[in-house]
Amino acid sequence: MQKNTLWTRNFTLVTLATVFGSAGGIAGSFAMSFLVFDETGSTLASALLLAIQVLPNVFIPLILAPVMDRLPRKPFLVGGDAVNGALYFLLGVYLLVLPFSYIEYLCFSLVLACLSSFDQLAYNSIYPKLIPPGLEEKGYTVSSMVYPVLNVVMLPVAALLLDAAGVPAILMGQGVLSLLAALAESRIRVEEAVRRDEAGKLFSFRTWWGDLRDAARFLKQDDGLRSIYLYMMTTNGLGNGYSSILVAFFRSTPGFTVAMYSLFTVFEFAGRSLGGILHYRKPVPAKHRFTFAFWTYQIYEAMDMLLLWLPYPLMLLSRAACGFLGINSAVLREAAVQRYIPENYRARLNAFFSVLLSAGASVFGLLVGAMGELIDYRLCVTLCAGLCSAVLWCTVWRHRKSVRAIYDREG
Repeated sequence: MQKNTLWTRNFTLVTLATVFGSAGGIAGSFAMSFLVFDETGSTLASALLLAIQVLPNVFIPLILAPVMDRLPRKPFLVGGDAVNGALYFLLGVYLLVLPFSYIEYLCFSLVLACLSSFDQLAYNSIYPKLIPPGLEEKGYTVSSMVYPVLNVVMLPVAALLLDAAGVPAILMGQGVLSLLAALAESRIRVEEAVRRDEAGKLFSFRTWWGDLRDAARFLKQDDGLRSIYLYMMTTNGLGNGYSSILVAFFRSTPGFTVAMYSLFTVFEFAGRSLGGILHYRKPVPAKHRFTFAFWTYQIYEAMDMLLLWLPYPLMLLSRAACGFLGINSAVLREAAVQRYIPENYRARLNAFFSVLLSAGASVFGLLVGAMGELIDYRLCVTLCAGLCSAVLWCTVWRHRKSVRAIYDREG
């Protein structure tokens, strides 16, 4: 009897493509962040660039998701990476021969951000089909580990290349890596059906609007999925929001330094790596998934509530523990949710989730920034984490029967 293996042709190819795309994206983003500041000398210009790059995540998924749920998703995935690679390569060539223009780069960044949102939606929608049945948790453990590992590897490499080769060469390299990702994805073999409406039409505005309403109705009626989405919107939004509070705390509090803050990343990466390795080797049994996930969320929020009140060594241990718990809970949630969502709804429901995360990041980011101006940084982080904990109990725990049915479902 042949043993079921995760590393099939399709999974290996999509992982290789993810490595190529992530490596190029990390190096390119690093280079461009320095280029914009060096050319403009303005932190506001850099902040505006980041804000524009978030904008497409609000509307692109909703526009494209109904189409992706009716057509094969592989062409979207391959085409997105191919166009992305060509554009980055051309940007590198442009910067070699012409001077930098901030306005032109803003427009170009908006196009690239639209492509990135498009590509991410296609990736999230096709990825579950490339994981062998029963190995979803292992598959999502691998995908959750790729970016953090490459981030640690590529940032020093990008810093060296920035001085040795310059921004244009890095962007051209990113373009080549994206094209290699598209080449790897083009070799994936997957069966996908075309879904037409009742009248036999493939697409119309009426069909698009009806598909979007069907997905919204599905989410409204599903207490479990809706609870997970609302909690993740809150915890991700507030977590991203008070990251700036942590920077301000370490920058302004006597006895703390920016270098001490940078160690947070190292310890969180160490905890995340250990958690990923253990989860890959021994996934959580199906009957314990909800219990493990819920109490992991609660412990995570409690650690954040206490974080800035602890002595510095305990802060580092807390970050390591959060990294360990974070990857385990993320893998459980992603595998459970994607296993639960019907195939013909996957792009649309993933799109709703993406929009909620973007909206949460924007709204809660402003809320936390305003709180940081009014109250003590320690208290600000504690209140934010406390709010996350309250939302956890009001959503996930309140509808625990429905949420448990998602988490504890067999593959």
